[in-house]
Amino acid sequence: MSLRDEIKQRRPFKSLEEEVALNLHRTANALSQGFSPVLKEAELTPTQYNVLRILRGAGKNGQPCGEIGARMISKDPDITRLLDRLEKRGLIARERDRSDRRVVLTRISKKGLDVLAGLDEPVGATHSKLLSHLGRRRLRLLVQLLEAARQAVPTH
Repeated sequence: MSLRDEIKQRRPFKSLEEEVALNLHRTANALSQGFSPVLKEAELTPTQYNVLRILRGAGKNGQPCGEIGARMISKDPDITRLLDRLEKRGLIARERDRSDRRVVLTRISKKGLDVLAGLDEPVGATHSKLLSHLGRRRLRLLVQLLEAARQAVPTH
């Protein structure tokens, strides 16, 4: 068997782009699996954690529902129900904007801030455990490559 045939057998992809895309999905899934136990202890899904981080970053002004949805890593078609669950747990609070009653602002609560503060160290340690073996130089390069790849993706 020639080297070319051997490579084709090991890499059954139609293109290098297809191989990269599949590897990105597999890596994202593997990292998510490694990260999920940390969130499970706090009884949060990755999507709920993402919303709490968005709201922590928004500060006291909060965010309208649509803006939260636009900033999420994984788009959730039912953001309202997701926010309902977080509100029921006391992790967020919602109220109508005083200047525009059509807008409902969502803010992270003290309890939500406390939950995130308790996760900051274990989340950071998990990220380090999962990725530090790559080294700083390769991690910086990976960030640049991933950002460049996302620039070609149309946003809606």
